[in-house]
Amino acid sequence: MREESALVQQFFLVIEYLAVISGGLYGILLAKRHGMDFVGLFAMAFILAFGGGTLRDLFLDRHPLFWIRHQEYALILFGMAFGASFFRSLSDAIEKWLHLPDAFGLGLFSILGTSFALEADVPWFIASLLGVVTGSFGGVMGQVICNEMPNLFTSSPLYATCSFVGSWTFLLLSLILSVEYATLCGIAVVVVFRLAAVRFDLRLPNRSESSSS
Repeated sequence: MREESALVQQFFLVIEYLAVISGGLYGILLAKRHGMDFVGLFAMAFILAFGGGTLRDLFLDRHPLFWIRHQEYALILFGMAFGASFFRSLSDAIEKWLHLPDAFGLGLFSILGTSFALEADVPWFIASLLGVVTGSFGGVMGQVICNEMPNLFTSSPLYATCSFVGSWTFLLLSLILSVEYATLCGIAVVVVFRLAAVRFDLRLPNRSESSSS
């Protein structure tokens, strides 16, 4: 049992590494879009990768915060930002792929947040909401800093909804599958749902928009 528990911990550590890299990459690309220098690149990578998870840890009273416990996360982002600072602004070809690291970061962080909430014996509905917070609030902070209206609060292609559905996919599948398979399925649902929402412009109904048209 201890060996199995250690393997699960290693599995989630790998997922967290991937989440930090995806979130940091999206932050760097977003900063590049706004012409920021190295300090701006690192700050945006830091906010996008750590913002939602920090809120989650504070809500769940998890100490130290996940990025303080693993200082290598900040070092990875520092290296990514430093390397990116030598490249020019984004070309149109790269710009159109900006949603890819965003979708992967949303999926990875959402399921991590839900899983950590379950470990803290949080009720399922609250756990799914903490999954949404973990997955989306780093992006909210980053877009506010860039003077953009966050996707979470606009009638834009589905964002928080993808996180919520993926979190519930993970919760339900964890009843019949191992935690690893449930995690991978939950991440896949969020990523595919988000990419489909962007590709096909899937949105929640907006009464004001329909009445004005």
